[in-house]
Amino acid sequence: MADSALVLIDYQTEWRDPESEFYVGDLVDIVARVNFLIDFCKARGYKIIFTKHLEPESPDHFGHNTQIIPELKLSEADVIIVKNKISPFYKTELDQELDGVKKVVVCGILTNLCVRSFIQEAYDRDMKITVIKDCCAANTPEKQEYTFADLKDTREELEFINFEEFVE
Repeated sequence: MADSALVLIDYQTEWRDPESEFYVGDLVDIVARVNFLIDFCKARGYKIIFTKHLEPESPDHFGHNTQIIPELKLSEADVIIVKNKISPFYKTELDQELDGVKKVVVCGILTNLCVRSFIQEAYDRDMKITVIKDCCAANTPEKQEYTFADLKDTREELEFINFEEFVE
């Protein structure tokens, strides 16, 4: 059983579609960093967990046709947690998947909502958490930086680093 996990929050196609009201910008660089991060963590025995937000009643955005960004290195061995709320823990199997995990590396989209919710709840479960800042995205840079600053100010044990620092 792995004692470390990489948790990838809601890397879904809606975020990168310029026609979508959920568009957060060009994610090409983030996807490249995340793919390297996945390989790096897999090579070190991390459990890889993706979350995917689903709005069952939605005919389009985050509906049943939503998908994880196809360019991401999702493998059959990876876990996918489907969630219907902001919290990746609410009425999902995430607690069971993280059973025995002590160290969590996390990144995802939207930093100020689902990523933040995961961080707060994992923190309350006494996990050691490293946030890869430049593998996260929010609607605006200001929201992203405020979220990181607020979490850091209220939870001293959290580690916030950039991709390059983590993989060196």
